[in-house]
Amino acid sequence: MSYNISYIIATRNRLPFLKITLEKLIAGLLPDEEIVVVDGNSNDGTVSYLDELFHQKKIQQYISEQDQNQAEAWNKGFFMAEGKIIKKIMDDDVFSLTAIRKCKDWMLENPAVDICISNTLQTTLAEPEQISKTGRLSQYLNWQQGKTHCFTFSDVYMLIRKSSLSFTGLYDTQFWMIDWEFSLRASFLGAKIAYYTGYNSLTVQTPGNVTSLSTEKILKKEALIAKVKYGYAGDQSEFTLWSKIKIFIGTKLNRFKRNASFIAQKSERLPDEFELKSIYNNLYEVLELENKKGDFNFVC
Repeated sequence: MSYNISYIIATRNRLPFLKITLEKLIAGLLPDEEIVVVDGNSNDGTVSYLDELFHQKKIQQYISEQDQNQAEAWNKGFFMAEGKIIKKIMDDDVFSLTAIRKCKDWMLENPAVDICISNTLQTTLAEPEQISKTGRLSQYLNWQQGKTHCFTFSDVYMLIRKSSLSFTGLYDTQFWMIDWEFSLRASFLGAKIAYYTGYNSLTVQTPGNVTSLSTEKILKKEALIAKVKYGYAGDQSEFTLWSKIKIFIGTKLNRFKRNASFIAQKSERLPDEFELKSIYNNLYEVLELENKKGDFNFVC
């Protein structure tokens, strides 16, 4: 079977979020699309859930085994993907298949393009009604015009041509902020990157995700490596503002969680299945409505 796009998901013990994400993907999947799931040996029921979906032919590929780190997990997904275009899907974020397919079709029509990125919306699970917009268009234009050697962007909204991985390389397994390093490397190497001014994703900050578990020490170390390798001086900060906000929130939550009285507080509990679905269904509607507001285009 030949696929035009592969949706790859790396996950571990995130079943409540994974179920919502996969249900959305499966419901809208087209014949020329595949779903690939890389599970890091979960023990929360994820494996039996994926096995059932696979035997029902609702997902095309999955694997469950221990990963060294998140970079290795996502790299497995890149290797497994059979589609011409690869789209990472985070297990707890919101995505627009309409916008993603628009980017995918444009990339298929423009085979010289290696990567396509877009704007994004962002919110937190704690306050999902507080939604903001963000993008990297000004940084992209500065890079495109040769004013900077490289720039950063998130892989939450990235589509990449599978054949282009031979040029960009995979994720660097020594990094925690893998998309940060990958974006610097890809742009530094001169990969052909296009920018879609619409929104193919909505980032949701949730407890226990990879970004929130990072530390200031890790960030400083990785920033130093990037400065040496790519000459990246930063655009007002080494990391995007949104990444810093997520890391700050996650660090505070992790500190609080070490206090038993905080853990017991009802306000910090994870929403139950019904509440979680309700929150996410609303966020999917918000993303689709945002994409209907403007006449978005591609910059290349």
